[in-house]
Amino acid sequence: MSSSPPPSKHPLRRFFPSSLRGKLIAQLIALIAVVCLVVGLVTEVALRSFLIHQLDDRLAAAADRGTHGPPPGSLPTNQQGQQRPPDSLRVSGQGIGTLAVLIEPDGSTLAGVLRGGVAPTAENPFPSDPISADQLSTLVNLPADGERRTVQLGDPLGSYRVVSVHNPNGSVMITGLPLDDVTATLWRLGFIFGGVALVGLLLAGGIGVVTIRQTLRPLNRLARTASQVSELQLDRGEVALSVRVPQVDTDPRTEVGKVGAAFNRMLGHVSAALTARQESESRVRQFVADASHELRTPLAAIRGYAELTRRSGDKVPPDIAFAMSRVESESARMTTLVEELLLLARLDSGRHRVFEQVDLTRLVMDAVADAHVAGPEHRWLLDVPPEPIMVIGDADQLQQVVLNLLSNARTHTPPGTVVTAALSTSDGRVSLTVTDNGPGIPEEVLPGVFERFAKGDTSRSRAAGSTGLGLAIVAAVVGVHGGEVSVRSKPGRTEFLVRFPVAKPADDFVHVN
Repeated sequence: MSSSPPPSKHPLRRFFPSSLRGKLIAQLIALIAVVCLVVGLVTEVALRSFLIHQLDDRLAAAADRGTHGPPPGSLPTNQQGQQRPPDSLRVSGQGIGTLAVLIEPDGSTLAGVLRGGVAPTAENPFPSDPISADQLSTLVNLPADGERRTVQLGDPLGSYRVVSVHNPNGSVMITGLPLDDVTATLWRLGFIFGGVALVGLLLAGGIGVVTIRQTLRPLNRLARTASQVSELQLDRGEVALSVRVPQVDTDPRTEVGKVGAAFNRMLGHVSAALTARQESESRVRQFVADASHELRTPLAAIRGYAELTRRSGDKVPPDIAFAMSRVESESARMTTLVEELLLLARLDSGRHRVFEQVDLTRLVMDAVADAHVAGPEHRWLLDVPPEPIMVIGDADQLQQVVLNLLSNARTHTPPGTVVTAALSTSDGRVSLTVTDNGPGIPEEVLPGVFERFAKGDTSRSRAAGSTGLGLAIVAAVVGVHGGEVSVRSKPGRTEFLVRFPVAKPADDFVHVN
């Protein structure tokens, strides 16, 4: 049953790169973006200050022209009865959009803004527009201290830079220049700088991708070397650890070179340790094989003399007969242990054998029949398909796998336990299961059940002693045959699962190391 991975505790992380190359590129672009933003802001602030300073100079000149222009006199009205703008707007040199407000000592005001886009006439050489009452109220309330200020006059005038000063005759003159040109210049600069920054970011990102990829190639080669080493089976057997980091990536003057050189030194130490381990295992394996082979002869002699004494009948005292029966029993158990050790030594040595097609169905049926005779107090069930299932292997060794699994179930479960041996095929694999409804294997013992001399089944009843090599032989034989074995256990159910490749019709026999 498949399950979806748990949701991430930080959903935003999926939008950020996880590789070193991606992080470097993202950080490079972010750094350049921050620099562009800071430069843009500083440039805008500096340019605005410069333009405002220039506008203030023009404002001072406009106010000076208005103050020293023709003295204000009686202002005639036009046909609509509206008053003319102040005389300061009719001074030569005032620019389009210049605002002027004259506050007479008696409180009367004259105000206007030079109109743009209208041709002057003889009657109206300086066309102007009036200002609204709200705009006039904002301007009249300004202090006449000569300070330059920015005020918002609303539509349609917008922002103005104004200055309010006292005239010698006691009147107040307010002069203003529009900030439209300054604002438009700043916006234009912002758009230009933004476009240039965007193009720069794209160009820097492209160059950064190429440069960082080129720079990280030694690290990628180092990662490939580590990946090759990680795929090697270093836990058993003879290992030829010839993989090394290329010499070009071991330059101690670079950071990656230091890592590569250290990695090569580590691989050298690991290779030496593996060689020493292999030599030690070979010596131990040879010793076990030699000792097992040499012990077979004296054990056979001991069993023979014990049997001879037992057959003497009444000629031997009862206590001697009992002692010799125990000698015979223990010598038989010792012989079994020696045979199992010798088999494991042969399997570990990887000697050549000829594997042939084996009818696994017939083999399992025979093994269950033998188990029924050996353990009549248990209930034995068989579940095999009607057609024979063929595998490639050694018949004797495969029979010992089944016998050991059944013997393990018989030995470590109480009488009355139901033991089921089942055989099936799926996806080109043969599955052999041996299941019992006994007390189960303790959780702390379960990981080491296939280790040699493993004896930790304190919760399972034991009707007879065991060598602790039965399941180790199962794992070794299954491994030699290219299969796999596993176990699952809980109180009331223990299942051993062995899987082999199904024999193809063309496979008569094959040589296997």
